[in-house]
Amino acid sequence: MKAQTYAGTSTSGSGLQASPGSRPGVAIGSDALGGEWAWVQTPADAADSPAALDPAAVWLPAPVPGTVASALRAAGRWDDSAPPPLHLHDYWYRVSFAGRGRRVLRFNGLATVAEAWLNGKLVLSAQHMFVAHEVEADLDGDNLLYLCFRALHPWLRKQRGPMRWKPRMIVPPTLRTVRTTLLGHMPGWCPPVHAVGPWRSVQLLDPASDDILHGVRADLWGQVQGDLGVITLRLHFPASAPASGSFEARDGEGCCYPGSLSRVDDHTLVGTVRVERPRLWWPHTHGEPCLYGVDATIEGRAIDCGRMGFRTVSSDRADEPGHFALHINGERVFCRGACISSHDLPGLADTDEASRHWLTLAREGGMNMVRISGVTCYPGEAFYRICDELGLLVWHDFMFANFDYGGIGPGIGLTDDITREVSEWLTSTRAHPSLAVLCGGSEAEQQASMLGASRSDWKQPLFDELIPGLVAAHRPDVVYVSNSPTGGSWPFQPDTGVSHYYGVGAYQRPLADARLAQVRFASECLAFANVPGDRTLTEHGLSVPLHAPRWKATVPRDAGAPWDFEDVREHYLRVLYDVDPPHLRYEQPRRYLMLSRAVVADVMTEVFSEWRRVGSSCSGGLVWQLQDLMPGAGWGIVDACGRPKSAWHALRQVWQPLQVLITDEGLNGLHLHVLNETPQPRALWLALHCLRDGETVVAQARHSLCLPARSAERVEAAALLDRFFDLTYAYRFGPPTHDVVVATLFAADSGEPLSQAVYLPDRRAAALKVPGLRAQLEQVEGEWWLTVSTQRFARWVHIEDHAYHASENWFHLAPGSSRRVRLVHEGKAGVHAVSPPSGEVYAVNAEGSLGYDG
Repeated sequence: MKAQTYAGTSTSGSGLQASPGSRPGVAIGSDALGGEWAWVQTPADAADSPAALDPAAVWLPAPVPGTVASALRAAGRWDDSAPPPLHLHDYWYRVSFAGRGRRVLRFNGLATVAEAWLNGKLVLSAQHMFVAHEVEADLDGDNLLYLCFRALHPWLRKQRGPMRWKPRMIVPPTLRTVRTTLLGHMPGWCPPVHAVGPWRSVQLLDPASDDILHGVRADLWGQVQGDLGVITLRLHFPASAPASGSFEARDGEGCCYPGSLSRVDDHTLVGTVRVERPRLWWPHTHGEPCLYGVDATIEGRAIDCGRMGFRTVSSDRADEPGHFALHINGERVFCRGACISSHDLPGLADTDEASRHWLTLAREGGMNMVRISGVTCYPGEAFYRICDELGLLVWHDFMFANFDYGGIGPGIGLTDDITREVSEWLTSTRAHPSLAVLCGGSEAEQQASMLGASRSDWKQPLFDELIPGLVAAHRPDVVYVSNSPTGGSWPFQPDTGVSHYYGVGAYQRPLADARLAQVRFASECLAFANVPGDRTLTEHGLSVPLHAPRWKATVPRDAGAPWDFEDVREHYLRVLYDVDPPHLRYEQPRRYLMLSRAVVADVMTEVFSEWRRVGSSCSGGLVWQLQDLMPGAGWGIVDACGRPKSAWHALRQVWQPLQVLITDEGLNGLHLHVLNETPQPRALWLALHCLRDGETVVAQARHSLCLPARSAERVEAAALLDRFFDLTYAYRFGPPTHDVVVATLFAADSGEPLSQAVYLPDRRAAALKVPGLRAQLEQVEGEWWLTVSTQRFARWVHIEDHAYHASENWFHLAPGSSRRVRLVHEGKAGVHAVSPPSGEVYAVNAEGSLGYDG
């Protein structure tokens, strides 16, 4: 009779013992369990043990770590457009391996209702995807390990419990009774790709190994104490720890700081190093993300223990009730970026390649923060390490979202499992300076209030007592937020605390609502059905018709809503561009696609210009989301193929550290906001041009200024002119005198243009004259360059190429100016393409396109 256990607690069996696997730190070596893994699918509960498996079953090779979805993909049996349901069957994995004597099997992630059978005996039962499990066993030569992942849906049907509210977003609602990812369970925007299998590594550890470094784990942490930086290193040994050791920290300038390691118990060495006036880690928009490498020496052998950084993080909530702003190293930082769902939805792969690709796009897009939402999954070590390197702050939810977790408390339900989950994660990520905000979960308070629960039920002990207590114990160097959103009379009220702001967007409020709402910090915002470029649409058969079921299947919607996010985008098309979207869609589908891309670029530019302006109440905004999970018009500002969309390019231009912004102040004219977030003072000059017919200058001015480091200045455009000029056409004395205002920021020493902002008194799609575009393609030292120039103002110039992507795209061009754009082939890096570039240049106010061909 098998003994069921939760999260790796003890099971019966001679010579076998399961333990929680709570060893902190990051593994130094892989110590991966060797052998050829294989897997097989069976009906739910068809086999209660390995002995009951069909001996004639066909076993397929299995990648481990990996999921059933990634195994199907490797076998050529996976279809991204129609993922098979994976929670209706059992999946068995097996591997043979050699070993003798006392060993420890460590399972770093099993999704989700899992069993481990070693040499015919059940050694582990678990229902927790997010923690590690360890099993001690006596091996005797040849060994056979089976992992069984039970069908989740039949298991969930047996789970019952009181529920004060039932969120519509997550299916089934009983998922709150098990610790697993919600990815794949949110119809309307996330494909039904279910996480099943050994998604993290399986290790075989030998406590009696002669190799002193076998199974060693490092726990690295840096703290700022006044003018000192203190580095603490703990090394955990499966076998007996040596008597002593040494380590040193190195900065990026060649300085070394030595320290010693002392034995504090049978399995642990600990040491500290103090660094005077350490180099601080900054988000890349505000400084250098300085890191210190740490190496240890144990019995003459070197260990790379990783890298860490020094920084302080605080918020202004205590000093300014209702406010929420982050201060890094004492400096207030405007946080901008996007929410990340999954770098690899089928496989949940923890690889440098997957993380680096998406996070590099985030940095190149001007982001200084990314958010891991509670509806997703904990990333692997590579994610945090690369955020450290790239200077990206991380807002990180714990994996709790939407549900009623009111039953969590001392000795109740999943409390012990959650305590382990949170504690293990906090300890394993202590080295990472990029982690700035830890959040209890996503939309639990919002769901409670919106679904009619009483005010006393909005707050839950899990988020207000259990998790913050663990954060205070393990990571006192970060800011903790109970929920996203939270604060205000309603938890989702944008003028207090943290909000999910969809006033401009899903609620179809006018653009002025971005100011009227007095947003403090939007940890989610600006979700639109963002249309990818032509190449992605063509590759995936989505070009026409635009209203076909296949197209609509890629458009996100809220569960139960009679509208989708394409309807939201089309609302702003109608209001801002004065077009009829349905007629445009079936009469001029190419123009419909162009304007659909352009309007989200306009909306996002306008909103972030408002939020970043001098005097704004807002301290940050994170777009929902960074990437699409499938090809099509999804929420992502980067498509599923990794190609930036129009929104990414527009945000890149409005998120620069050195920036000029324009805001429409109505009867007060235009305000120009010049920002310098860098650590150096900058001498700058500002040029203002007002154009008639997109070409003739009817008013102009030049203004010099010197901005100190990390400062901003507001300039009233009217003050730069020596006569009255109706910049916003607010007074309406006669016909408009101009149709374009261009503000350009230059470096005073070199004359280099740094940033440009554009204001259009008339936003209609047909308001401007044709620009008269010209394009010249040239190859220089093996690289292709396209120079685009214009006679008149060109609105949202963009390049569509069959095999290349433009390093700059979706930009405005002032009359008489040009932009030289590098064209990069999408093939393998360093391999020159056989065929030259071939594509078209478009602009919103151009008639047709301008072709180029090498």
